[in-house]
Amino acid sequence: MELQKRSEVPEELKWDLSLIYPTLEDWQADFDASVKLSEDIEKQFKGKLTDAQTIVDCLAHLEALYKKADLVGNYSSLAVSVDYYDTGNQERSSRTSSAMAQISSRLAFIDSEILMAPDEVIQEAIRLAKGSKNYLKDLLRKKPHQLSPETEKVLAAFGQSFETPYEIYEMTKLADMKFPSFTVKGKKYPLGYSLFEDDYEYERDTDVRRAAFRAFTRKLRQYENTTAAAYNAQVTTEKVAATVRGFENVFDYLLFDQKVTREMYDRQIDVITEKLAPHMRRYAKLIQKKYGLSEMTFADLKLPLDPDFDPRVTPEEAHKLVRDGLSILGEDYVSMIDEAFRDRWIDFAKNQGKETGGFCASPYGKGSFILLSWNDRMSDVFTIAHELGHAGHFRHANNAQSLFDTDVSGYFVEAPSTMNEVLFTDYLKTTDQDPRFRRWVLSSLISNTYYHNFVTHLREAWYQREVYKIIDEGGSVNAEKLSEIFRKNLELFWGDAVKIIDGAELTWMRQPHYYMGLYSYTYSAGLTVATAAAKRIEREGQPAVDDWKKVLDAGSTLDPTGLAALAGVDIRTDGPLNETIDYIGEIIDEISRLTKEIDGIDA
Repeated sequence: MELQKRSEVPEELKWDLSLIYPTLEDWQADFDASVKLSEDIEKQFKGKLTDAQTIVDCLAHLEALYKKADLVGNYSSLAVSVDYYDTGNQERSSRTSSAMAQISSRLAFIDSEILMAPDEVIQEAIRLAKGSKNYLKDLLRKKPHQLSPETEKVLAAFGQSFETPYEIYEMTKLADMKFPSFTVKGKKYPLGYSLFEDDYEYERDTDVRRAAFRAFTRKLRQYENTTAAAYNAQVTTEKVAATVRGFENVFDYLLFDQKVTREMYDRQIDVITEKLAPHMRRYAKLIQKKYGLSEMTFADLKLPLDPDFDPRVTPEEAHKLVRDGLSILGEDYVSMIDEAFRDRWIDFAKNQGKETGGFCASPYGKGSFILLSWNDRMSDVFTIAHELGHAGHFRHANNAQSLFDTDVSGYFVEAPSTMNEVLFTDYLKTTDQDPRFRRWVLSSLISNTYYHNFVTHLREAWYQREVYKIIDEGGSVNAEKLSEIFRKNLELFWGDAVKIIDGAELTWMRQPHYYMGLYSYTYSAGLTVATAAAKRIEREGQPAVDDWKKVLDAGSTLDPTGLAALAGVDIRTDGPLNETIDYIGEIIDEISRLTKEIDGIDA
């Protein structure tokens, strides 16, 4: 079935952006007001940030501007994310990016002037401040890397240009890349980005699944040089920024805002690559035996372990499942879930020009907006639970903190979302004691939660690290080099358990995460914290839940180590990571035992 145009999708399957702005005129009014506010701040405060009270007053005005700009930016980016074919959406998104770059340039003086003030003045401002206290503390952290006011203004003016590589990537992927149908045994099958990633990768018919993989990667290959050029521009720009700001290397630059060490970053990649690989190879071999495949290929890795036991779920049924599954987090959390389904926070639609994957955006002072492509599978319910984890996190943080204190470190930001997946699985295990159901629940946890975060995104992180090493040494990358790195990456992890077929190396073309700095590895970091915290909830009950709620409320007032400690998890060592990998191994052990009991297949 061909994907619908956005205009053909029923309203109940779309999110409701009128929750941000009822009309385009309202959006335009805030767009204009944001520009005007930035001009007023410049007139009122430029050249005057020399005393503590004036600094605090200026930041109060800046927060008011950011609140409007946050809504303006989210509205335009969310609209284009569900329909890249709509030229009106593209035009508003481009206008917004341009305006925000101008605003950033206009107001670049604020940070520069504050940092030119004596330290005792800044410390006094910190004592006087309320919502901007941590903003000022972070400024002091950045002081060694701050450039001259003129240079900062110029760099801010180039903000939209610095986003161009990502825009090229998204436009290539979502607007220009049109997939022809493919044929298997005389039958034609439609193909598209979301059709491949949401349907064909899970298709039980091996001929169809592998043919879809070949057709999909054949189209990707036609755009490999354009995509590589965009990515090379991205990483080269980041290296220049690192050098200009006086960082020793691009890794230190990209990890700076995450407030984590290079050791924590490398540990996540190296320990998982070494210690998780044997468990996942065993799981891949189990799938191979279950399907009677003569060889296990990269195109077979997303197969469900029990294809005949894959409950179909409607959005209405998903609502009840997620509501019940996350009820341990309290009535306020359940109320938010009800609001999300009732008020259409979720975009379930499958349409042409829509972004792939899933995400959650949480404009300050509003609800959240969750994107996914609904396929009536339980895996989609896990996705909703995951994205509602982000929604719940920022509902708590936005209610408890100023806007300045909601910019949570990327290292930690995936913890609340992956926590929901673990809690949801724990709930499902209690609903039915049938061995086949239990195996399905456990295999869903492996294939949806841990595979996605500890394998897919972790392999992306390994690949990114290799790319940045090349860039850090003054080199550059092209399509051939990127494919070479990714093939080596997959072969290292899967060994001889999985055949890395032609086209698998092009997986580097499929994720937008590479345009977001060192983000891919944070999924496994967040899930490590989430697993440890969830196991504590299982052991201790309400006291652990209460601590987790404090974590959600804290926003960015603590660094990742402090947030994890508040949840009772010590991430200063590799203990939680090793415990998580051991837990994954135990789950696969149980899946293997259940498979022998149910199917007589010995793993």
